[in-house]
Amino acid sequence: MLQKINHIGIAVQSLDATLPFYRDALGMTFKCEEEVAEQMVKVAMLQVGESKIELLEPTSPDSPIARFLEKNGPGIHHIAYEVEDIEAAIAHMKDQGARMIDEIPRNGAHSTQIAFVHPKSSNGVLTELCQCGH
Repeated sequence: MLQKINHIGIAVQSLDATLPFYRDALGMTFKCEEEVAEQMVKVAMLQVGESKIELLEPTSPDSPIARFLEKNGPGIHHIAYEVEDIEAAIAHMKDQGARMIDEIPRNGAHSTQIAFVHPKSSNGVLTELCQCGH
C-alpha cells in the first residue's frame, strides 16, 4: 500500500525566517511555495534525496497549524506516506481499525489528494496518506 515517505511536515511561525536554515545551512533544494487556502496554510517544499520537507506556516489564527503551534511550538507536525490509490488506502486503514480524520480525500498542496489518520490510531504521530497528482 505505501510507496515511500513523501514528506515530513514541519510547523513553523514564518517561512521567511525558517527557509534559510533548510535551504542554505542544510543545503536542501527549494522546490516551490504555495498557499492552500482551504487549509489556511502556506507551504514551502524542499527536496532531500527522494523525500521532501514541507514547511507549514499558518495563514489564519484558526488554522490547524496555528493551533498546533500554540499547543506545541514549532516542530514536526506530520509524516506523509505516498500511496498509489488514496481511496483504497483509506478503506484499508479503516478495515485495520484505524480512526481516520479524513474518510474522504481532500485537496492538498502540489495537486495531491490527502487523508489524515488520527494520531490516536498511530501511536501519537499524525499520519498523512498522499496520492500525487499526475
